[in-house]
This record gives sequence, structure tokens and C-alpha cells, in this order.
Amino acid sequence: MNPHTQWLTLTWMLLSGIAMGVVFDSYRVLSIRLHFARWSIHMLDVLYWATSALFIFRVLYASNRGELRFYVFLGLLLGVWLYFWAFSVTTQRFVVMLLKIVRRLTLIVNSILRILIVHPVLALYRLVRKLVGWTWALIVFLGRMLIYILMPVWKPLVWLIGPLKARWRTPELLVKLGIRLKNTAKRWFGRR
Repeated sequence: MNPHTQWLTLTWMLLSGIAMGVVFDSYRVLSIRLHFARWSIHMLDVLYWATSALFIFRVLYASNRGELRFYVFLGLLLGVWLYFWAFSVTTQRFVVMLLKIVRRLTLIVNSILRILIVHPVLALYRLVRKLVGWTWALIVFLGRMLIYILMPVWKPLVWLIGPLKARWRTPELLVKLGIRLKNTAKRWFGRR
């Protein structure tokens, strides 16, 4: 293998070590700040190391066709060491700052959605509910008024039709229906 490929592979492994450190610190800060469950942290650790191994293998394969040499491990170790020595604190602060920005944006979007959607829908629901209640009260009131108005006329009319009723032989079903309607009307609109 020529020296150019070796230096290129060493550089890529150094950058890969730095990338592993960035991802590890970001994941660690997220797991602490978002309070991941303990069982999920172990699963995420395994996922991190499996993904890192695949990433390193892919970079190694692209740079020198997957040959494992001493400088590959040296580049990875130097990259991880350089990252934790120079960039770890900055990355952690950056991730914390991003989390704060995301939380603020979430609160702002939540407030906007509440103002533009939830409050108007609730107000519309309350208005419709009140309108339905008022309409029902008006119908009941008008029904009672109609019964009170027709009551003086209804009784003499029934008295006049009484002798005719015996001759007509109204079907039994209509009589039962009339009795049910009369009882229902008394229950709903009758005097208490």
C-alpha cells in the first residue's frame, strides 16, 4: 500500500474518531436531559457501538478497501482523544443549547396552536351548546303555550266529537297512538 493511501486512511480514521466522540457526547447529553429509562440506555449503547462499527468499517473500506493496519487503530484513538481533549465540552454545551431552543420553539408552537385552534374550537362548541339549549327551551316554551292556548278549545271539541267517535269505529292502533301522544304531551308540557 502506498504512503498516500496510508496517510489518507489515517486522516479518515482521525475524523471518524472525532465523529464518534461527537455522536457519543450528544447521545449522552440527550439521555441525561430527556431522562431515558435505564433499560433503554443499555439498548441504545449497543445500538451506538454497532452503528459506530458499521460506520468505521464503511469509511475504512472506502479509504483502503478494508485493510486493518496499526495506523487505523492509531487514527481512531487519536481522533477520539483529540475530540475529548478539545471539543467535548463545546459539543455538550451546543447540544444543551439546541435542546433549550427546541423546547422554547415547542412552547411557542404549542401556544400558537392553542390560541389559533383550541380556543376557537372550544368557544364554538360552547356557543353551539348554548344555542341548542336556548332553542330547546324556546321549543318547550312554545309547545306549552300552544297547549295552554288550545286547551279551552280542545275540551269542547272533544266533547262535540265524542258521539261521532262511537259511529266511526276508529282503528284500535290510532286510538293507542293518540293516547300515547296525549300522555307524552302531558309529561313534557303539562302542568306540574
